[in-house]
Amino acid sequence: MASTADFRNGLCIEFNNDLYSIVEFQHVKPGKGPAFVRTKLKNLTTGRVIDNTFNSGVKITTARIERRPYQFLYKDDLGYNFMDSSTFEQVSIEESLIDAPQFLKDGQGVDILWHAETETILSCELPASVELMIIYTEPGVKGDTATNTLKPATLETGAEIRVPLFINQEKIKVNTQTGEYMERVK
Repeated sequence: MASTADFRNGLCIEFNNDLYSIVEFQHVKPGKGPAFVRTKLKNLTTGRVIDNTFNSGVKITTARIERRPYQFLYKDDLGYNFMDSSTFEQVSIEESLIDAPQFLKDGQGVDILWHAETETILSCELPASVELMIIYTEPGVKGDTATNTLKPATLETGAEIRVPLFINQEKIKVNTQTGEYMERVK
């Protein structure tokens, strides 16, 4: 058991018979009345983010979540298949549990979150950015750079993103949370 004084970003708690991760929190001590804690909680099974207010000092139940490194192998009819980097054990995960499946390429490392008590998979997180090769994009027209214009580009994983006009078929870094172009890779 823990209390609201133990809140920190990323802490997993059991709330309303489900698992939630604390996205952000704020202790509030108004001039009148008791203190309380405002939180944004992300449901680990559905991905929804909710707002909730806890009275200060309330006891909460924490959940033990383990983050294990895995490597992406391939996709088939059953889902996405990953291999544990240390035991070489393979698991299959459905697409809804993966943050950004369109940016997964063979051999890429990911972190899979497991509920420690029940040994169930909660989600699969990609790194913050990935390096991917552009396989097709239209050539940019010279002198067309007066504004910050973007053009579509198809990546080696099949995903389509928007890149600046000066980018051609080369390796780039992509933000996996937003799906946006970040920079060229040397």
